[in-house]
Amino acid sequence: MRRWLDDVIAQGRLPLLCFLLGFIVGFLLIRLSVRLIRKQVRWWPGNLRSGGVHIHHMVFGVVLVLLSGIGMVTLYQRTDTATASALAAVFGVGAALVLDEFALIFYLRDVYWEEQGRTSVDAVFVALAVTGLLLLGFHPLWMLDINDFRRDPSVEVRIFVVAFSVVNLALAAIVIAKGKIWTGLFGMFFLPLLFVGALRLSRPGAPWARWRYGDRRRLMNRAIVRERRYRRPVIRAKIFVQDLVAGKPDAEHVRAAAEAELTRTVVPAPSAPPHLFHMSWLSEDTDN
Repeated sequence: MRRWLDDVIAQGRLPLLCFLLGFIVGFLLIRLSVRLIRKQVRWWPGNLRSGGVHIHHMVFGVVLVLLSGIGMVTLYQRTDTATASALAAVFGVGAALVLDEFALIFYLRDVYWEEQGRTSVDAVFVALAVTGLLLLGFHPLWMLDINDFRRDPSVEVRIFVVAFSVVNLALAAIVIAKGKIWTGLFGMFFLPLLFVGALRLSRPGAPWARWRYGDRRRLMNRAIVRERRYRRPVIRAKIFVQDLVAGKPDAEHVRAAAEAELTRTVVPAPSAPPHLFHMSWLSEDTDN
């Protein structure tokens, strides 16, 4: 642990670590607060209101993000590591408060304790995953040594970097279009995952299925069967974790919610309009 921390400091990633810690602390504290408020614990201050209007904690998050961001931009040329780390920690707390109500931003209504409120938990998981990968030293140009690139910015090296970035982004776009968000996210940091995700079947309700499987029933049915078979345990596990964080029901609820999500989401995508062109590259999606 000590060795890893020394490496983080040596690589200049201490502000990133402070951001992650601030984000985790902010998220845990606000989740504890909203649970206590929901249970109407008498000794815990309730929701803040101004003239009868409920002030969401997202508002405080925006203020913290804005203030810490201004501080970072203003002081970035002459700040020391301690100041940068402190500002990063405040930025992390603010980001946690904002993302904890991401569903409110996305749906433009208060769905915090509704099913759609799980979107906020998903957003928090994504932020934690990306920050964790960056903190461990991974980055989208993982095959390249950025320091070598800075020392030798020759034309050949620049062309290779640009080509690698284009391939990386193109494959990530294909994988995400196939409805595999997490594969696309982690694949940005580990290219083989993108190749696997790009070659496998699309999820049946994804844009790729709409473009490619609309008039190919056999392929669409195979995608639906696979989605139901392999997504069921994944959805149950995800809902279980979300409920642990967001506060909800029991194991039976998890099973029922998983089946409800499968019923709602595992459906054939509508065919693409006839004027849209059909991409024919990447041959056809393999079954493995």
